[in-house]
Amino acid sequence: MANKGLFITFEGVDGCGKTTQLKLLSEYLKNHGYEIVITREPGAKGLGEKIREILLHYDGEVSSRAESFLFLADRAQHIDKIVNPAVESGKIVLCDRHTDSTIAYQGYGRGVDIEQLSVLNLLATDGKKPDLTFVFDIDVETSMSRVGAEMDRMESSGIEFFNKVRNGYLDIAKNEPERVKVINANRTVTDISKEVVSIISEII
Repeated sequence: MANKGLFITFEGVDGCGKTTQLKLLSEYLKNHGYEIVITREPGAKGLGEKIREILLHYDGEVSSRAESFLFLADRAQHIDKIVNPAVESGKIVLCDRHTDSTIAYQGYGRGVDIEQLSVLNLLATDGKKPDLTFVFDIDVETSMSRVGAEMDRMESSGIEFFNKVRNGYLDIAKNEPERVKVINANRTVTDISKEVVSIISEII
């Protein structure tokens, strides 16, 4: 058993399969006796659910900076009320999206200043970083075909936008190779899951 809790995040463009892999890893860890908390950004239980509704379904115009601050407000609440208490009690937190999404989507994708976003991320998380981050990398055409016809506000941003996001994730991984592990998501669910478990097994 792990002596301390862990904070593990799952990242990638929409349709990359990260949520499926998060659920599979959760099942694996539970079967091996670990206490797991599954959460997400935006939209963790409570206040985050209200913020998520605005971010994904508000039908008016949202400025890029306003969008960024909404994500950051959700993040601050999430870290303080869900992530930190769980990790401090020895649980493993598996989170669907976190700070890297803000850098990739609002920074690389929307063009908001990345250095400023990084500072704001530090403020929102009180300096806390994930212990491990998986980036599930896939070509944008394939990811968009998985999303389907019914898209939310973020998913409707277009191929050019998502190519920028994908490149953003790859840059993040290049800059932080110890924390961020890039997973080839153009494979079967089983093969991807085996690689994820292999990486996790090295740290728990």
